Amino acid sequence: MNERLWPSGAATAIGSMPGTDPAEAAAVVFGELPDFPHLPELPARGVGADMLGRTAAVLVDLAVDVVPSGYRVAARPGHDHRRAVDLLRWDLDAVQEAREKAGATPPVFKIQLAGPWTLGAGIELPRGHRVLTDRGALRDFTSSLLDGLAGHVAEVRARTGAPVVVQFDEPSLPAVLAGGLSTPSGYGSVPAVPEPEARDLLTTVIEGARAITEQPVILHCCAAKPPLGLLRKAGADALAFDLNALDGASAEFLDEIGEVWDGGATLFLGAVPATAPASPPSLKDVGEPAFRLADRLGFNRAILAERAVPTPACGLAGATPDWMRRALSLSRDLGKAFVEPPEGW
Repeated sequence: MNERLWPSGAATAIGSMPGTDPAEAAAVVFGELPDFPHLPELPARGVGADMLGRTAAVLVDLAVDVVPSGYRVAARPGHDHRRAVDLLRWDLDAVQEAREKAGATPPVFKIQLAGPWTLGAGIELPRGHRVLTDRGALRDFTSSLLDGLAGHVAEVRARTGAPVVVQFDEPSLPAVLAGGLSTPSGYGSVPAVPEPEARDLLTTVIEGARAITEQPVILHCCAAKPPLGLLRKAGADALAFDLNALDGASAEFLDEIGEVWDGGATLFLGAVPATAPASPPSLKDVGEPAFRLADRLGFNRAILAERAVPTPACGLAGATPDWMRRALSLSRDLGKAFVEPPEGW
């Protein structure tokens, strides 16, 4: 599926934002990113507000509790799980209010959830082993995720009036593939998951999400070298990554990006720093790497307007409120520059 809903030159953000006020966060998103707003995540609120807690709140017939090592499967919803559900509901209330105050329905609205491998890596079974070490449990979580996603998308669509695009976050995927996750004892490592197995599970989730939304599906990985080829082979319509990951990138990795882009995928280019740099960057500073990428790969620069969306490099949870606003503003202005590059670029 290559058809996009967002206008040419639209910009968006990855998901997380600083602060604890969902109404303020939603108002900023609708104000700064009117063509491609997203559901803000505010992990500073603590348990249940982070990526894993937010995703757990969507699951059907599965619950989690918090233990010293993190999230663990629970027999029934307890205080921690109910808190995650409440936080999500408050966030949706804030989004609905911000949309009504904006006075216009956006062309598209984005939501974010942990992908199956990050979810399976970050939640423990009752005995402390990661969910992904039990393939039956991992299948149950994947099924629950898709069941919950259907209801979540329907509610978001009703509250915003907009078509909904799903972004799955997979920050743990490279460690899953490399065998870089620790066992409960901390002295061993979870065996690496073969790429075909990782791809097949991602395909299940991507196809399930696409069937629910009837829209393109985005896969996001902010690792230093995201497995873009694998994500595209799994069926992702769009890939989100930190553009700085290309600094010093090998020719093979650049070829992989070129093949993915040439194959019709949209690239969500993390061009704007997620935290304030020592020297405030100009629009040209954050935009030139994207134009250089198109040039280096041999594409006409028009591809940036057609199949690229500028974003901050990753989530903005660690940013100051002032930089968060500036980062979103720069992303929005860069989207316009993709359509009409300033003179001298």
